[in-house]
Amino acid sequence: MCGIVGVVSNAPVNQLIYDALLLLQHRGQDAAGIVTQQERKFFMHKAKGMVRDVFRTRNMRSLPGNCGLGQVRYPTAGNAYSEEEAQPFYVNAPFGIVLVHNGNLTNAQALKTELFNTDHRHINTESDSEVLLNVLAHELERTTRGLPLEPGDVFAAVRNVHRRVRGSYAVIALIAGHGVLAFRDPFGIRPLCMGRAQATVMLASESVALEGTGNLFERDIDPGEAVFVDLEGKVHAQQCADNPSLNPCIFEFVYLARPDSVMDRISVYQARLNLGETLAKRVISTVPPSEIDVVIPIPESSRPSAAQLAQLLGLPYREGFVKNRYVGRTFIMPGQSVRKKSVRQKLNVIASEFKGRNVLLVDDSIVRGTTSKEIVQMARDAGARKVYLASAAPPVRYPNVYGIDMPTSGELVAHDRTVEQIRAIIGCDALIYQDVDGMKRAIGALNPKLAGFDASCFDGVYVTGDITADDIERINRARIGGDEVEGEGSRLALPNTGDAV
Repeated sequence: MCGIVGVVSNAPVNQLIYDALLLLQHRGQDAAGIVTQQERKFFMHKAKGMVRDVFRTRNMRSLPGNCGLGQVRYPTAGNAYSEEEAQPFYVNAPFGIVLVHNGNLTNAQALKTELFNTDHRHINTESDSEVLLNVLAHELERTTRGLPLEPGDVFAAVRNVHRRVRGSYAVIALIAGHGVLAFRDPFGIRPLCMGRAQATVMLASESVALEGTGNLFERDIDPGEAVFVDLEGKVHAQQCADNPSLNPCIFEFVYLARPDSVMDRISVYQARLNLGETLAKRVISTVPPSEIDVVIPIPESSRPSAAQLAQLLGLPYREGFVKNRYVGRTFIMPGQSVRKKSVRQKLNVIASEFKGRNVLLVDDSIVRGTTSKEIVQMARDAGARKVYLASAAPPVRYPNVYGIDMPTSGELVAHDRTVEQIRAIIGCDALIYQDVDGMKRAIGALNPKLAGFDASCFDGVYVTGDITADDIERINRARIGGDEVEGEGSRLALPNTGDAV
């Protein structure tokens, strides 16, 4: 999961991209990068850290031009400690291309071998995004063969990318001297949308990035579709996949996206309200409402579901946890030890809401269980008589291979365990999970045109149809973090200076 944005305008875009990245910061807090173009030259700055820390005034001044790209990174493949794997990525031929990518390629290793042996292209990092960039560059080279670039050539290249690449990918690329290209995988697993303001076209992961920067949301990019915006701001669009099918990642609606976004015609906030409604029915079948004194959400994503659940059950809704907004998401942090350490730094209890009460805690999902276990203990330490825990999502039982950091079965508390076994590990008095089919119905009802969802972490069904146990094991080996230490080794990288690349 990353956040990406691309802009073509008749005015400088550096501040606009920066503002959009701030609105997408929830999608990645590991690294950030911006590239702009002026007179066919690219100007880039990228580094590890939050947007506000990566970009200073001097960096912004060194990013001139009326079109550009940006990304906030949440690493799921490659080296989490390598600043060189921050995006955008750059290749100088054909034309000069920079690219940002949200998603995860499931055949990256095979493509890397193919690129070296057949396409004679060199991959210099462990990032699958660099693989994707080189596949796109090779296909653009094949379609143009030294001739001037036309929109039809761009679409032909994307068509070939779809035939070669597997997995999830929402992509925005800037082609030097020509314009911005955006495309989405044939299943639409990762989100991408387009909006406009006067003389400006913006593409972004979520609608909130458009609306928060004064752009009017226009539409989602369809699965398999490519959109090319030339430097005059003219938009060209074409379906480039043979059999596109809209199956967005359901975890976007459960947890990843901002509640004020609309993705694939579904309000994320309404989706979470619906999840609270269906979860209320599950709670009634497990714990009589008369045995619950108060409903308390675990901030932030669970609030709409918890409020709706409390209303339907006729129970008081209270805020019992205060979140320190200056600590990163525990879910995103690489390494279990870092995640455990941060829970109490991130949340503090309001003891008066717990003391002597039977408390129903509501979370958006339970992945590894370490955070849930500590939060339940925090509630007990604050004086709760009984602590019940409800999850607005079903048990996360299977690895995710499409760009969410939960690929290893051993890390998932629900893998090969019953609900009672999970309850015992977490230490709550009752554990209530959402139902998989109920979750799909609750969210799917908001857009009947959906073919379905990628809900693989809940049901083990991988929508691309090409994932085996061997693939999952290989992806696990390539996941972020590994045994590498910060600063170990160095690769060639573009300079983070005001010089053109």
